[in-house]
Amino acid sequence: MGILEAIILGIVQGLTEFLPVSSSGHLQLGKAILGVEIQENLLFDTTLHAATVLSTIVILWPEIKRLIMGVFTRSYNQEKAYIIKLIISMIPIALVGFCLKDYLDAMLSSPYILSIVGAMMLLTALLLYIAYYINSHRKLTVVIHSNRDVLRTLEVKQDSTINYRDAIAMGIAQGAAAMPGLSRSGSTIATGMIVGAEKNAVARFSFLMVLAPILGEMLLNILKGEVVFSSIGVAPLVAGFIASFAVGCLACKFMLGIVKRAGSLKWFAVYCTIVGTISIICNFI
Repeated sequence: MGILEAIILGIVQGLTEFLPVSSSGHLQLGKAILGVEIQENLLFDTTLHAATVLSTIVILWPEIKRLIMGVFTRSYNQEKAYIIKLIISMIPIALVGFCLKDYLDAMLSSPYILSIVGAMMLLTALLLYIAYYINSHRKLTVVIHSNRDVLRTLEVKQDSTINYRDAIAMGIAQGAAAMPGLSRSGSTIATGMIVGAEKNAVARFSFLMVLAPILGEMLLNILKGEVVFSSIGVAPLVAGFIASFAVGCLACKFMLGIVKRAGSLKWFAVYCTIVGTISIICNFI
């Protein structure tokens, strides 16, 4: 793989990491279109993910700074509670990483990878459709029913904070999203909305809950020397990293804007359905 291919794949990663369309799935599709074959697929993908994690830190730095400052207070506060919820949400993906890393790496080199990606993108679309339907149903209920008891019940379901149940559910979704093609942001955001959390709070939590797992994986790769001694080469890794970071900053702001404006996830579901179907068909052509 050359530097140009790495830059293109970095752009693909940056564009799709924060959109609920599966960055891992698009990376595999990008590799297939470019004719790129990489022995250390997981290392390359993790490097690009680390770049988008860095873009998350840049865009959400005020919130991250507030959480860090909250840790150094004596009393138990909302910031400490939020960090505990983030840690809880990271447990499933940590278990998947420790137990299934070699299996997932082998899967990325499978001759049926496009079919796997396509099937997981269709699953992503299903989750987004369900979240869209549930969210629309809640809004419709608010319009139809006007008594205060109904409104109060709905307000509890649409709390502006993430509770422990939400964190556990979103954590399980993130662990499952280790499958290539199953969108991490799509799965976690849809799951959070399905269990009743408010969309804006879910999006921010979703972007923050991936920080430690990806940075931890990247740090392990560096300590093991896998980056320096990789067959990919340092230059393509660095080029892909920079491209992914730059584009990721723009995509992160864009997705937060969509969520803030209550943009519909329906169109992302339609997109995943189309691309997932095409991916499966291409595997048999």
